[in-house]
This record gives sequence, structure tokens and C-alpha cells, in this order.
Amino acid sequence: MRVTRLFAAMALGLVSTFSLADDPDQAIRKTLDGLELGLPIESIGESPMSGIYQVQLKGGRMLYTSADGQYLMQGYLYHVKDGKPVNLTEQSESRSIAKEINAIPESEMVVFAPKEPAKAHITVFTDTDCGYCQKLHSEVPELNRRGIEVRYVAFPRQGIGSHGYNSLVSVWCSKDRQAAMNKAKSREELPAATCNNPVAKQFELGQMIGVNGTPAIVLGNGQMIPGYQPAPQLAKIALEAK
Repeated sequence: MRVTRLFAAMALGLVSTFSLADDPDQAIRKTLDGLELGLPIESIGESPMSGIYQVQLKGGRMLYTSADGQYLMQGYLYHVKDGKPVNLTEQSESRSIAKEINAIPESEMVVFAPKEPAKAHITVFTDTDCGYCQKLHSEVPELNRRGIEVRYVAFPRQGIGSHGYNSLVSVWCSKDRQAAMNKAKSREELPAATCNNPVAKQFELGQMIGVNGTPAIVLGNGQMIPGYQPAPQLAKIALEAK
């Protein structure tokens, strides 16, 4: 369930009903379980800020809480070092997102690789019906020329059963996924095809890590870039993030 729904539940039902527990982990879990949001907790531990605990959710999102679980926050925690702010929350979320993305087998992606060994890679949550996805795809040869491998995963914006979903399934079920992706991104209608495919699973993963539009580009270090970026600019960012 999306983390943003947490605030509505807090406004309706988060009251000081839990007594201070000796174990902050148990107290925090009791609070979150009581909200019945189904938040997938990966870990709970002390944050770098004294007295504040951090709740790492599966997929990368981070919450902050008091030791007794009665106060919750969602936002960025910065560390000011040598006069410069370092976004600790973003760093942690990016590491978790990279972990999730790197766990996707290459066999479940549609990969466009350079002829020479890749210098860096990007993972793109894509929808064949998305105009900016089509524009980005037209620049894949330029990205490859600059040494960037492009790895596509599916994100049908209109949901399961939509035209975009069916189109993505047809791409993934094609004998030549690259050729099928080229046709779909050129607005050609693909012959309907079905098979055991990862489209729904990848759509769910995208939602879990915070994708809410396409193209959503994940760099090698897990940093997410929402929206289209021109090939020269995107290649530069990807090389810096490898």
C-alpha cells in the first residue's frame, strides 16, 4: 500500500493509546500494525538523530518515529557536514531501491545493450502508450552509443487489463522482445500474445518503490529520475551514478 495513505489514517486514528514499551521495535510495530495499512516493514533501528527511530519499508521508503511509536513522521533527514546538507533519507532509499532493482533477473527485462561493454546502465519503468516513453526510446541508440545499457521493466499506467498492459504483455511474450518493443514504441499494434510474464509483478514493484508515472528511470545507484531526460544529459547522469 502506498506510504502516502499513512497520513489519512494518522489523522483519523492515531492517538496515544500505546503505553511506553521497553522495546522500541515492539512499540513501533504495534502502532503501525494498529493502523492496518499493511506497511511492509523491512527493518527498524535508531536513526542518526538521537531519540528518533527509522522504519525502513520494503521498496525503499522511510518513516521516522519516536521510541514509543506514538509519533510518526515522513520526510527527509539531513546531516549538515562541513556546512553542506547531506540527504540521509534519500541515500538510504536509493540503496534499498537499487537492491530491489538489481534482484530482477535480466531474463525478465527487455535490454538494449551497447555493442561495446557498457559503462553504466539505467532501468526504465515504461508504458508503450506513453508519449515521453516513446520519445526516450527513440534516443536509446544514442544512449547505447554513449555506453549506457537500457533495461526496460513494465509499468502499465492505467493498470492491469488496460491497453498498455496488454501491449506490454505482448512485448514480453514475443520471440524477439527488442523488435516488439521497437514496434510498440512506434505506435504499431502488436499481435496479441500471452505467456507466463512478469508485467503485473513489475507493475507492483514500481508502485512499491514510488513510481507514479512513466518513464521512471532508476540509475545504477538506485536514484530515481521521474520523467524524460534528453540522451546527452541522461547519459552524463548515469555515468556519474554508476
